[in-house]
Amino acid sequence: MLFPVFSLLHDIVGNMILVLDTDVLVSGLRSNVGASRVLLLAVAAGEVTPLVSVGTVLEYEAVLKRPAILRATCLTDADVDDFLDDFIAHAREVETDFRYRPLVRDPDDEMFMELAINGQAAALVSFNLADFRPVDRSGPDLPVCRPGEILRRLAWRPSVISRFGFPRP
Repeated sequence: MLFPVFSLLHDIVGNMILVLDTDVLVSGLRSNVGASRVLLLAVAAGEVTPLVSVGTVLEYEAVLKRPAILRATCLTDADVDDFLDDFIAHAREVETDFRYRPLVRDPDDEMFMELAINGQAAALVSFNLADFRPVDRSGPDLPVCRPGEILRRLAWRPSVISRFGFPRP
């Protein structure tokens, strides 16, 4: 077993280490409420440390700058750049030392799972749990959770003031 079940590994300052799937960022930017939004606020507050790689950041940028997503989030390309700059400033970059393929059913999501394994994340957070099912029983024992599941395990909550300060530029 690669990871103890939901041990919620923390970095040296006690922050929860997570990999956020792109759909979590989109959801958190589309609405001022909800678990995805609170997770983004927790990143800004330093309570959650997201793991990133070059590939995942490029994916975030490509998806967040799609015309339909820009309309839904009421953001501009420059706003997305500002958000990603701030998000990355709070993140820890992980180089993928080992490739594990195939791991999951959706090949486009392999890089997120590899990032979580190489960065020793506590969990991968996504709405698309089915995409992250292992292709066979020998796959990693890494929790893949919805944002609400992570939020229930996170002691931190945003203040009334912080709820509206980040991440919307």
